[in-house]
Amino acid sequence: MIRLLIVDDSPLMRRLLVGIFAMEDFVVETARDGIEAIEKLHQFRPDVVTLDINMPVLDGLACLDRIMLERPCPVVMVSSLTEEGAAETLDALAMGAVDFVPKPRGPLSLAIDQIAPLLLDRVRAASTAKLSQTRRLAERVRLRASGMPAVSRRPNIAAISPMRSQPLPAGDRLVLVGSSTGGPAALETVLTALPGDFPWPIVIAQHMPESFTGPLARRLNGLCALEIEEVSRPVTLSPGHAYIGRGDADLIVTRWAGELRAMAAPKDPARPWHPSTDRLVETAMANVSPDRLVGVLMTGMGNDGAETLTRLHHLGGVTIAEAEESAVVWGMPGSLVRMGGAGRVVPLSYIATELKIMARTE
Repeated sequence: MIRLLIVDDSPLMRRLLVGIFAMEDFVVETARDGIEAIEKLHQFRPDVVTLDINMPVLDGLACLDRIMLERPCPVVMVSSLTEEGAAETLDALAMGAVDFVPKPRGPLSLAIDQIAPLLLDRVRAASTAKLSQTRRLAERVRLRASGMPAVSRRPNIAAISPMRSQPLPAGDRLVLVGSSTGGPAALETVLTALPGDFPWPIVIAQHMPESFTGPLARRLNGLCALEIEEVSRPVTLSPGHAYIGRGDADLIVTRWAGELRAMAAPKDPARPWHPSTDRLVETAMANVSPDRLVGVLMTGMGNDGAETLTRLHHLGGVTIAEAEESAVVWGMPGSLVRMGGAGRVVPLSYIATELKIMARTE
């Protein structure tokens, strides 16, 4: 049984969420605000916490900060689909939350069924997620030694001016990246470690709702030397750039007048995840020789990208799977490894190093 703590200030939302999980393999406890959540964190000792962001007394981000310091465990944020909600959710993921689910639109009692399957999948996956044992370790040690309450902390985002580059010459390399659960933090780890003059464009399919990919791109653009943008219109692929697919569409690679471009395309209903990594890789292979492609599959539920990257591997492309030891959820990269399509299996912190070594030896 999975021990689940539901934290939400709305009595109706708590009741509806309990109704979803009570019929499954869960033992459920609830808290009406962040203060009560911290008390039950130690008394109930949950395997997973679902956490609302907007709460009185101690809001979701401050509560998450305390959880990560006092008793780290997987947290799934329940967030609104607004621009502000997306920014706060990305803050939460940077602070250690493993995933999020969007709040349903419309009357809760009618709309809750829309997110029930997604919520069950995300919380079950979170119950098996691995948290970094060294994350904020020094702060945790000081907290336990002092007995003082933790202080709420949001990530400090320093703006770094991106470097401008020229369009990609025909026949040069592309890096294709697929990620899902745990992906925003994984992308930050990889992209911040790459220089602004990295010679190969990076095209990214990160599973996310429509309102989240733009804020994610802007956030990463402020952290990285690379220039990072959401693909909301056809864009020519250039070195020194990374391109994130829009959340309500698939991301495809095309060729126009000899130039490689990325563009948003309507979601393929035959594919369960979007933007689809499989579709990104398929379209890239249709326009670039497979031996000029580098495919990277990182943390995430499911198997999106595993089949096409296995094909890419057998056609001479380079494929990298994130190692199980570092992946929050080893679903996508694990599927690639099991299919025999992973040319290299490396921890998250070494993926950028692998890419830089390949670029220097090109």
